[in-house]
Amino acid sequence: ENVAESWITLDHWCQVNRLSPPLRTAATVAATYLVNTPRGTLALHRGSRVAQWNGVEIQLGFAPREVDGRLLVHVLDARKNFQPLLEYFAFPPQGSRTIVVDPGHGGGNNGTKSLYNQHYEKEYTLDWALRLRPLLEAQGWKVLLTRTNDIEIPLGDRVMFAEKAGADFFLSLHFNAAVSGLEQAGLETYCVTPKGMPSNLTREFEDDPGKTFPNNAFDGQNYQCAVRLH
Repeated sequence: ENVAESWITLDHWCQVNRLSPPLRTAATVAATYLVNTPRGTLALHRGSRVAQWNGVEIQLGFAPREVDGRLLVHVLDARKNFQPLLEYFAFPPQGSRTIVVDPGHGGGNNGTKSLYNQHYEKEYTLDWALRLRPLLEAQGWKVLLTRTNDIEIPLGDRVMFAEKAGADFFLSLHFNAAVSGLEQAGLETYCVTPKGMPSNLTREFEDDPGKTFPNNAFDGQNYQCAVRLH
């Protein structure tokens, strides 16, 4: 099976998971299909990588296609993005919850600058992490920060820090910059891109979907954590 070229009908996915058939809403710009599950409602749109789960926007790897009135979804989206939404989510048990909180940037790596008061992203991420630490500790987490002052730490060293600590979670904090005049607000939550899928980040180079990273061993859990956190 060539997974990269595999598509299935949304009807089939629903049938396999013992769900009611998808409901096709009245077509406007693009047809929308709703799938009701015991854990929430998934909304998919023909020709769009943007979907909604319980009203929250999620990004797919591939835009669904409509053929003969039936919606086709990529098999990797079905496995990596839809399936985890149906499964029970459980945090690590009490007493073994270790999280590494990573305040983005630092030192000579300033990050973006606030238009409000001209302070840098590195200051806000550190402030955020220091405020977050006692809140997590009060919930039974062991919290480690990659930095507690204004120093620059290479990305690889941040990962090694988490690995050495045997962390259950790695949470990196950042603030976005937007072009002036655009109405952008709210939060974004990212996780490691599942194996075989293109990233939703805009970068100066093309993704190689064939690459596999160690954290891809936890694709399902990563996605569950990102959705739950958001």
